[in-house]
Amino acid sequence: MKNLSSFLVLFLISGVRSFELVIGDIPDEVENLIDLEMDGFPSSPRARNGRYQRSTSDWGYDGDLVEDDDKVGLYSYKVQSTITSRLANTMIQAKMVNNARRPQPIMFDVQVPKGAFIDNFTMDINGITFTSHIREKSEARKMYAQAKAKGKAAGIVRSNALDMENFQTEVNVPPGMRIQFQLHYHEMIRRRLSSYEHVISVKPGRLAKHLEVDVRIIEPQGLRYVHVPNSLGDHFNGITTISKGEKKAHVSFKPTMDQQRKCPKCSSTAVDGNFVVQYDVNRETTGGELEIFNGYFIHFFAPENLDPLPKNILFVIDVSGSMWGLKMKQTIEAMKAILSELRAADQFSLIDFNHNVRCWRDNLVSATPAQVEDAKKYIQAIHPNGGTNINEALLRATFILNEAKSLGMLDPNSVSMIVLVSDGDPTVGELKLTTIQKNVKQSIKDEFSLFCLGIGFDVDYDFLQRIATDNRGMAHRIFGNQETSLQMKNFYNQVSTPLLRKIQFNYPQESVSDVTQSSFHNYFGGSEIVVAGKVDTENLQHLESIVTATAANAELVLETLRDVEELDGFMKKDKYADPDFTRKLWAYLTVNQMMAERNAAPTAALKRNITKSILQMSLDHHIVTPFTAMLIENAEKDEIMLADQPKDPRKGCCPGTLGLTPNAPNNNKGIPPWANVTAVPVSFMPEQRGSPTSSLTINRVDNDPHFTIHLPKSQKNICFNINSEPGKILNLVSDPGTGVVVNGQLVGAKKAENKKLNTYFGKIGFYFQKKGLKVEISTEKITLKDGSYAITLSWADTAHVIRKQLLISVKRESNVTITVGKEMSFMVLLHRVWKKHPVNVDFLGIYIPPENQFSPAAHGLIGQFVSEPEVSIHHQTPGQAPEKPQAIMEVKGNKLTVTRGVQKDYRTDRVLGTDVLCWFVHNSGKGFIDGHYRDYLVPHLYSFMKKP
Repeated sequence: MKNLSSFLVLFLISGVRSFELVIGDIPDEVENLIDLEMDGFPSSPRARNGRYQRSTSDWGYDGDLVEDDDKVGLYSYKVQSTITSRLANTMIQAKMVNNARRPQPIMFDVQVPKGAFIDNFTMDINGITFTSHIREKSEARKMYAQAKAKGKAAGIVRSNALDMENFQTEVNVPPGMRIQFQLHYHEMIRRRLSSYEHVISVKPGRLAKHLEVDVRIIEPQGLRYVHVPNSLGDHFNGITTISKGEKKAHVSFKPTMDQQRKCPKCSSTAVDGNFVVQYDVNRETTGGELEIFNGYFIHFFAPENLDPLPKNILFVIDVSGSMWGLKMKQTIEAMKAILSELRAADQFSLIDFNHNVRCWRDNLVSATPAQVEDAKKYIQAIHPNGGTNINEALLRATFILNEAKSLGMLDPNSVSMIVLVSDGDPTVGELKLTTIQKNVKQSIKDEFSLFCLGIGFDVDYDFLQRIATDNRGMAHRIFGNQETSLQMKNFYNQVSTPLLRKIQFNYPQESVSDVTQSSFHNYFGGSEIVVAGKVDTENLQHLESIVTATAANAELVLETLRDVEELDGFMKKDKYADPDFTRKLWAYLTVNQMMAERNAAPTAALKRNITKSILQMSLDHHIVTPFTAMLIENAEKDEIMLADQPKDPRKGCCPGTLGLTPNAPNNNKGIPPWANVTAVPVSFMPEQRGSPTSSLTINRVDNDPHFTIHLPKSQKNICFNINSEPGKILNLVSDPGTGVVVNGQLVGAKKAENKKLNTYFGKIGFYFQKKGLKVEISTEKITLKDGSYAITLSWADTAHVIRKQLLISVKRESNVTITVGKEMSFMVLLHRVWKKHPVNVDFLGIYIPPENQFSPAAHGLIGQFVSEPEVSIHHQTPGQAPEKPQAIMEVKGNKLTVTRGVQKDYRTDRVLGTDVLCWFVHNSGKGFIDGHYRDYLVPHLYSFMKKP
């Protein structure tokens, strides 16, 4: 199932009579949303337009709330989750009130586990309830369009396909009004590494008068153990309670308001992370557990105490330039540990590839200590560079396995597999993903399994999922950070112990129907196979299953017999058990199976038929899939919202400027992923008071020139100006480790104003020393230089230039993006002014994401913040203007007086820009930057700077 991430910006007016959403990348037919009227907000709890506004005491909570300066109170934040035989139903509810004297946004922001089905969402806004319904996508869009055309309030929710599924709703709430959000989703808890792990995101964003996470587990097989790791931190030691019985358990996490505080006198919450429950069940039979209830059966199969099968494994490692740095270091570390875990009966080899493909050994070798040590030395000596030739690498791997089989080198009972590790799309050789998928499928011939590890978010994870599923494997995304090595080892551990092969589940055909996938290539220790179907319980007393499989030393035939009414008494006695768990699990497995079949469908006609089946299942079971949409309406059906999915699943749904610039044109289509603005909720920013704008997570220099530095760890934006002279060149980034330089040359305004001549960046130079490439961007042209070679583009072009794995993309009269593999990206914006303007001149702005992989040696006005300094801001006092308070900032051993201010981000609104709150450092950043700004002056556009 596609992941769901939704964002709703809802503005309430006059007793919730209308609202407006401002959405990036929305359909043309909903481009112009209704205007926002900011007058007439009710401030009394009395009736408005015949609708009575209940007081917050109706919720059953009395007494004062702890509020941030925004005067938003969180009455309660509840998570209730019930797991019935691996089926987890989760409800997240938040009750909030706006006690300020002005309308302001209140956000409901939750993370939903990957693969979960969102099946319901409701809002209660001062007694007015909005409920949801699932419709076929085109029908829902039509109803939405009709509602809008008739002048009814209409809004839209968009979703994307990221690993972490965010559901975000932001409502601009009038003073004195309260609001309740409630989201429901369900998922199947899968077994990995001998444990079921239920992960619940708990991020209330502020102190709650009543906070509770309540998890109930009902497992008819019996509970082996229940464990709650300290995933939220040592702060909450001893607060979680676990009550475990033979077949049931209750986990409760109810910190008091004082226990939620980060410190005894803090007004911010320490509850910010994942609440994790781990458990396993008893297994009495090798043939698995059959659970039958309400006309469906579920077969859980997880045999233990079997000898592992020998395996033939080929590791195919991407060593292209994009793997340089931490990703390669972590990959080498993980591979050395993985090689050490190979068993004596295993055979293996290594393939590393960039634009070329190299083999450590041209054939499989036994995993002897000597061979393993030699392979480790080979891995250690790898130096990433060049492009990515996935097609040839995978075909070479399949050739080695096919040749070994034809020569009789493979144990007939062994399991053969390929493990691909890559962080990007193909750039060399065959580039068409469908062709690569077809080539690999034809070469593997259903003989081997392909497992794919995608590092980071630059890789086309959908492709890896398709090609893995198509070849009896699975894909997994890992994050390119300090935990990459651990994630790789954990993934390998899931497939390192094959216990069975050629597993086939059999049931009496006259008694069952609509059975999910029943044939499996392999079974790995610590996992679980689940099969579901419909069963005729009216005419059947017992259901029998027969499982056949090949083990290390035998052919297995496993039989299970269950009474179809065996669970009835147990389920009816437990008030928390979900009576629909069998139906939901069957639907969950069926829809996911059909989605995989649709991806692998060889013809358009077959794909259409599968799509129709998925759609019908989605409607019948009230779940959001890529082919349905959720309509959210009030009782009168005169206010409507649409939960939809974007056309391009690789784009994010919701840039952070939503709601900040309602009339801004949609300019995000050509912006690379790192440049999509991400909003930080107000509740996570204690310095941000009384403003709906959000900090934008990117470093930038724009205007005359205004520097804004984003500090990711502390989630602060610090800004300063540099007042220098026209013609001077300022160093922004100087990194001898990577050989990258970014400098900007100042240009002056046409004349001074108020005895001050404003300066701007009129030219920006990039030097990539290791590639021997220079890029010069001025307000007139863009030039790429490689020794004597040069190519020039004008701002009138829309074009792409690739040279030595460096990509320059020019968007006509808008921006230039420079991408260096997967390691670095830069964006330069062009600002045009009226040519006859008496003062202003054309200028450039530059945006540098903090994720760029600079070395620790990086310096410069921006580069020095690769190593984030400790920043403390305190003693906030009113400034001369109410919107500009002052505070004391401690940084780098200095105490500075800073002023709260606003800078602009022009990536999504080129004219007005988006407000970005920051703390302004006076005197050209003195005390915040190392040394004096004059230390950053360099003689030439491509000069490295000397550290101050």
